Amino acid sequence: MLAMAVMAWTICTIKRNVGLIDIFWSLFLLTAGITQAMMATSLNGQSWLVLLLLAVWAVRLAMYLALRNWSAAEDHRYQAIRARNEPGFVWKSFYLVFLLQAMLAWIISASLAAGIVEHRTHIALLMTGAVLSASGFVFETVADWQLAQFKSDKANRGQVLQHGLWRYSRHPNYFGECCFWWGMFLMGATTATLWTLISPLLMTLLLLKVSGITLLEKDIVDRRPAYQHYIESTSAFFPWPPKVSS
Repeated sequence: MLAMAVMAWTICTIKRNVGLIDIFWSLFLLTAGITQAMMATSLNGQSWLVLLLLAVWAVRLAMYLALRNWSAAEDHRYQAIRARNEPGFVWKSFYLVFLLQAMLAWIISASLAAGIVEHRTHIALLMTGAVLSASGFVFETVADWQLAQFKSDKANRGQVLQHGLWRYSRHPNYFGECCFWWGMFLMGATTATLWTLISPLLMTLLLLKVSGITLLEKDIVDRRPAYQHYIESTSAFFPWPPKVSS
């Protein structure tokens, strides 16, 4: 994962776009899962199920973000980080962005280690986790597809997506990803692996309070005033029927 951080930093430096690190986020976790599988003394059906779900999630997300971001301008969140850390941001970005994300992914991968290596998970927890992860993957994929379709229509420029899954949550893609990682935790959960609860808890914290909703919505109303009504009527995270205007 450290090697991947160096590779990602090199590519993003050449492209002068630190925001491309988002493409590598899921690949950090896939790398962790594959490495853990290679180090395991044996693999069983549970191990392969975890790896399959992880691979499908990681490759889909990386491809989606690569198609969306590769030729786009640097995301405004990373532009702000760049502005705060000049001069010398090229070098500072390695530990502020790339090494930090690799370390966060390493911590989150704890639940993957339990799911891949631990062979004593109760069948009910295993199946519940698998269903939750698969459902989260589908939810996130559909939300991303709906957003991509909305953005592809020039008539929607400057508008706010408020139909489909986005009618019930302002960030249904993040909700789906959260479900995916709670499912991963359950798939490897035993009394001996409860410490891996740090994995879904950290992912949830990142999505809600750090790099996710809080940061995305920090100044979005300034750029898209119509978003204020969306905030007032629609749940931020958990899908819920929108409030009806009086």
